Amino acid sequence: MNWDQIEGKWMQVKGNAKQRFGKLTDDDLTQIAGKRDKLIGKLQERYGYAREEAQRHTDEWLQALPQAQTQGQGQQPPHQQHQQKEQHAGKR
Repeated sequence: MNWDQIEGKWMQVKGNAKQRFGKLTDDDLTQIAGKRDKLIGKLQERYGYAREEAQRHTDEWLQALPQAQTQGQGQQPPHQQHQQKEQHAGKR
């Protein structure tokens, strides 16, 4: 997952960001709009972090994002898609 993908899926992941960084307001999250530098700046502002610390927290959050939020909506992992195809083939 990279920041271009986060920016494109910001509406799906901003709730997770709000849970992780509870001091961020809805306005903050709207202004961040999936941009890493803006998130880092807001973490510095709201939490009093040094830039390096805010970057670390941002990177940790990114790594912890659930895969369901970072994959396309409604898509299943390939192994589940394969299982469904096998189940449908057995019903014929």
